[in-house]
Amino acid sequence: MRRSNRAAAGAAAWQVVHEGVKPGKPSLWARASAIPRMLGARLRGRYTQLPASRLVLFVLATLYIVSPIDLVPELFIPIFGLADDAVIVTWLASGLMGETERFLEWERSGDDYIQGHVVG
Repeated sequence: MRRSNRAAAGAAAWQVVHEGVKPGKPSLWARASAIPRMLGARLRGRYTQLPASRLVLFVLATLYIVSPIDLVPELFIPIFGLADDAVIVTWLASGLMGETERFLEWERSGDDYIQGHVVG
């Protein structure tokens, strides 16, 4: 991703993150550190509230952001070339904010039950 893309995407993500953390809600650090636990719990089948389709979209969005290939190259249409990356980063950041908040709530509730059996 070009430097200008990273700056625009970073600014969009910061806005989502800054507006998404409210008093009484998990901190940004708590949410970020929950991502590996959430993925691990999802892949082990313990945390079923994250649909596989949404997980795949998160992975694809991450790959798109780090990929040097853009859907809309900046060379031809500079404004839209920046906008596509910013939209993806904003969607990914807001989606992860919501998912990690639900996951942290699930962790606090101790809801490790799947079909009546404790998952250990």
